[in-house]
Amino acid sequence: MDIVDKQLLNLIQKNFPIHEKPFETLANQLEVSEAEVINRIDNLKEKGIIRRIGGIFDSNKLGYFSTLCAMKVPQDRIEEVDRLINNYQEVTHNYLREHKYNIWFTLIGETLEKVEEILKEIKKQIGEIELINLPAVNLFKIDVYLNISGE
Repeated sequence: MDIVDKQLLNLIQKNFPIHEKPFETLANQLEVSEAEVINRIDNLKEKGIIRRIGGIFDSNKLGYFSTLCAMKVPQDRIEEVDRLINNYQEVTHNYLREHKYNIWFTLIGETLEKVEEILKEIKKQIGEIELINLPAVNLFKIDVYLNISGE
């Protein structure tokens, strides 16, 4: 990554323009072309540096229900279970951890009943694998900003 990539990453973390032409706005700030900004973002996505660009909303305030789940998955079934979990559009994050509970995922649904329905489906498909549901009791939101360019 060069300095322009780093500056671009800093801009899109906190100040992604809400504008008819956001990439043009970013290009003007970086003093490069709109095409170059789009190309750089594509390259950063291909490298896995950018996973997604999008808004973050308070799902609870929008009336949704979310939960964190953990599973004890045997090593020989990790890929299978991972694919199963990732098939659900309602799964927002899915992590492999070095712990007896080695797969953790977050699930969001329009209602508590929808989340429970999905968890029931997952349990049926995974069989004897232990799955625990850990709905939030208290919500703590943090703001993460990674100063990539060191400016």
